[in-house]
Amino acid sequence: MVAGELLQEHVLHGSAPDPSSAASETPASDGKAEQYGDLTDGAVHLTVQDPNALEQQLFPSEGEAMLPGEQKPLETKLYRRRFAVLTIFSLYSLVNAFQWIQYSIITNIFKDYYNVSNVKINWLSVVYMVAYVPLIFPATWLLDKKGLRLTTLLGAGLNCIGAWVKCASIGSDLFWVTMVAQTICSVAQVFILGLPSRIASVWFGPREVSTACATAVLGNQLGVAVGFLLPPVLVPNTPEDKVLMGHNIGIMFYGTAAVSTLLFILTVIVIQDRPQLPPSQAQAVLLTGPAEDYSYSQSIVRLFKNKPFILLLLSYGIMTGSFYSVSTLLNQMIIAHNHSELNAGRIGLTLVVAGMVGSILCGLWLDHTKAYKMTTLVVYIISFIGMLVFTFTLDLGDLLVVFFTAGALGFFMTGYLPIGFEFGVEITYPESEGTSSGLLNAFAQVFGVIFTLIQGKLTSDYNPQAGNLFLCAWIFLGIILTGLISMENLNYKQPFPFYPAKVPTVCPVEKVVNGVTLTSSGLSRETSL
Repeated sequence: MVAGELLQEHVLHGSAPDPSSAASETPASDGKAEQYGDLTDGAVHLTVQDPNALEQQLFPSEGEAMLPGEQKPLETKLYRRRFAVLTIFSLYSLVNAFQWIQYSIITNIFKDYYNVSNVKINWLSVVYMVAYVPLIFPATWLLDKKGLRLTTLLGAGLNCIGAWVKCASIGSDLFWVTMVAQTICSVAQVFILGLPSRIASVWFGPREVSTACATAVLGNQLGVAVGFLLPPVLVPNTPEDKVLMGHNIGIMFYGTAAVSTLLFILTVIVIQDRPQLPPSQAQAVLLTGPAEDYSYSQSIVRLFKNKPFILLLLSYGIMTGSFYSVSTLLNQMIIAHNHSELNAGRIGLTLVVAGMVGSILCGLWLDHTKAYKMTTLVVYIISFIGMLVFTFTLDLGDLLVVFFTAGALGFFMTGYLPIGFEFGVEITYPESEGTSSGLLNAFAQVFGVIFTLIQGKLTSDYNPQAGNLFLCAWIFLGIILTGLISMENLNYKQPFPFYPAKVPTVCPVEKVVNGVTLTSSGLSRETSL
């Protein structure tokens, strides 16, 4: 189930009165009611002394409360604005992902233009991963404390600034400027990658959450696809004419800056923290919880005590880090087999577009089945098989086979990304979606840095097959870790053993409010939201 879609509340067991004693007395002629007895097997006993004063003094939540079996759902509403929020976020996430991969897919061209080594060009991709790890914790804190709007403004704004700084790096001796610009874009990424699950949960209904999350992740994947496709087209390899090469690079940089500016303006206009009314009962209940009870540092500690989540952190990091490494080094793999930059870009496009289809289908599958562990494990196994096939067919010389195997690999490897997000939210509810997503991405970046540097070294010193086999070994380990994730403790019939419940789950045995005595009985109630 989507975390929180089914919330169960429990009543402490007390001494239930004799049903025969449950009766209702009619109000006296002076308008004062002496006593009301509960008629539902003694579930609640009310003693009312002055109904007129009581009606004026009751708290809204208590005034709207109903007896067990007659629970009134909290008010919810779905707004059309949610589609605009999702679209704007997906688009500027797209541009940020485009800026990540735009160097790596034409590594040989930027290497010649700036007169630097492959390793330095690789670092233009790796810096995205390095910057993410130390900044994710303050960024997640900011999301939880200041809300969605400020976080999205920082992401879109920094993305725009980085794009304009790149326009100042057009010159064969200005590699350091383009590195500074890419670093700014990498900081923007910190305020982007953790948002899909937050946007999905606070803006979309319970039957839309997984699909909305997959769509938000799809925006980032589409950016990688565009990053594979456009740079080889916009910047053809002209080693004999560096001036023309610089002109073509400038067209790409200025175009990216213009689009980033437009999306930043739209972000300012469209995106809000949350809708006026929550989209689901789960979100409505969470909003009624006391905000002062939430501690970000305690949330981090609880998550690291959650063994299923730790296993997911490792397995998610391995799979996503492998995808980052393959994406960064794809140009070098393809060029090593005597294929052109255009073919490298098209193969990358095939890999990511197939992954986008996989993301949407996996999101729809999860919305209807809620089979998180089974889906995660199956996708992981097929991704491992796909990586093996891709590794051993890359050097066959048949370009069509490479396209097919890359598409199959991308379908499952990239389709895994939204599954991991939703699985993380599921096994950590009611912790903040931003916190769990941020930690998942942090581990993905760590593994991405390690895998890219090691696979890059193996590829340059030996051959692409050696680097790919290195990834295969790690993905196999990820299968084992995923299989070890236990769902036994994820029982929504009681508060999680990992942390105190974020929303009230127990009614007190006896409570007096404005002359009303509330006494619980042995009746256990279960409210499906």
